[in-house]
Amino acid sequence: MDNKNSSAKIAANNRYTQKTYDRINLAVPKGQKQIIETHAAALGLSVNGYIKEAINEKIEREALKHE
Repeated sequence: MDNKNSSAKIAANNRYTQKTYDRINLAVPKGQKQIIETHAAALGLSVNGYIKEAINEKIEREALKHE
């Protein structure tokens, strides 16, 4: 069985993603991408998951400061 998605499946996934998620493009200094990938992998996270977790932790810390 071929594991490739049909063009209809890809289009449906793209529509769902556009409707459900906002995208942010992130640029980091040369070399930092590898550092992020290494830390994410060590925690069993994707780079996206690692960055989202880091952002959420920062938001929570800042919220506590303003209480």
